[in-house]
Amino acid sequence: MPKRGKKYRELVASYDKTTLFEVPEAMKQVVETSKAKFDETIEVHIKLGVDGRHADQQVRGAIVLPHGTGKTKKVLVFAKGPKAAEAEAAGADYVGAEELAQKIQTENWFDFDVVVATPDMMGVVGRLGKILGPKGLMPNPKSGTVTMDVEKALAEIKAGKVEYRLDKTNIIHTPIGKASFGPEKLQDNFNALLEAVVKAKPAAAKGQYLRSVTVASTMGPGVKVNPALIQF
Repeated sequence: MPKRGKKYRELVASYDKTTLFEVPEAMKQVVETSKAKFDETIEVHIKLGVDGRHADQQVRGAIVLPHGTGKTKKVLVFAKGPKAAEAEAAGADYVGAEELAQKIQTENWFDFDVVVATPDMMGVVGRLGKILGPKGLMPNPKSGTVTMDVEKALAEIKAGKVEYRLDKTNIIHTPIGKASFGPEKLQDNFNALLEAVVKAKPAAAKGQYLRSVTVASTMGPGVKVNPALIQF
């Protein structure tokens, strides 16, 4: 395990890291412990009481955060004809078809944050599954990135749409903004995300659904939120 720096150790020592905070206090704490010289990203880590190995216990979706993420995302759209023109007019950073798929395959090109595709292009995009999948970039209807409404998809992504999905340890990791947002805006984004995750609870999930919820800045320590107080 890498050795932590002096500033990090001082931040950890500044509060009891076993404490389960109420949401407003957690947001205040995570902002106060964001001491880096850059505007740190604030991320939420949610451990769920599900088993993602089973299809009926998967948790996945997307939501537009009230205050965005503080980051402008580059969007690649796979489309042809009128839909390609629609994507360009709506502000897509890259638009194309087979030629872009080939560029990804042969040049290891990843100068984008989100991939959107029209349904008719999934034959081309599907061949990139082994490349895009591990990076979390594969378009998916559940996240709204496989759609004929390219204009709407781009508007939502540019406005601060985030995707949430389980990793192999049944934890969701999602950014909710920047430290510069301040506690109140971060709390709005946090509540929007948690409400979406709670509503996405699979019928097959048994027992406690929200096992643990932690917020942390890029360089700061984790701040634990009391999951028992999160209700929607």
